[in-house]
Amino acid sequence: MAKLYFRHGAMGSAKTLNLLAIAHSYEMQSKKVLVMKPKLDTRFGVGLVTSRAGLEREADVLLTGESVFTSEQFFGVSCVLVDEAQFLDPCVVERLRQVATIQGVPVMCFGLRTDFRSRLFPGSQRLMELADSIEEVKTTCTYCSRKAIMNLKSVDGKATLTGPTVCLGAEELYVPACYQHFCEKIIAATGRDSDFDAHWLAGLQQPRAFAHSSLLSLIRQHPPPVSTQGPAAESSPSYSQISHIINIV
Repeated sequence: MAKLYFRHGAMGSAKTLNLLAIAHSYEMQSKKVLVMKPKLDTRFGVGLVTSRAGLEREADVLLTGESVFTSEQFFGVSCVLVDEAQFLDPCVVERLRQVATIQGVPVMCFGLRTDFRSRLFPGSQRLMELADSIEEVKTTCTYCSRKAIMNLKSVDGKATLTGPTVCLGAEELYVPACYQHFCEKIIAATGRDSDFDAHWLAGLQQPRAFAHSSLLSLIRQHPPPVSTQGPAAESSPSYSQISHIINIV
């Protein structure tokens, strides 16, 4: 059985350059590769797989949520390479998993792990759930020498956590950042401490601004109700006990 690979990295970590290098290596050995990418990614032209270093090639297959594969597509193929895999529909990830399992062709997917709000892309999440091998393509923070793990979005020179998750317009700028500088830039621009923006706990649609004091301090000042009877008294705080703090701020 061949493997499904997910190689993720922050913006500017040469993921596409790695993909193109692998394709070139296979083809130098007269081996056939299939290069795929999501159809919605048209930043550098429709159907083009382009690295920031200037190298590019045509994609063999443009993927949508309705994409299906046939065994004939993979006859004689030594490897499948997928660029911008974070934009894949989870169903397509599952079909690529079957390509590796049933067709016996290794599938290597390259993409971002999380968006500019630090949330997993649906395609990336499914890849992390199904991939045989998960590897990080490393790069350094734009503002220091630490490893970049975040994707910082700026609009008009200011960091932001707002806007659509998938936004390919030229007015937005995404740079790799370490977690410390990601937080510092967000705080300076929005006044929100991204460390403790726990609106997702309550399933809120819009972020709620938090003071710069830590969530731990708030919990100490306003301890949640804990049962003093039965097994619950010895267990970890429940969801309701933790989430009550959201209503305080």
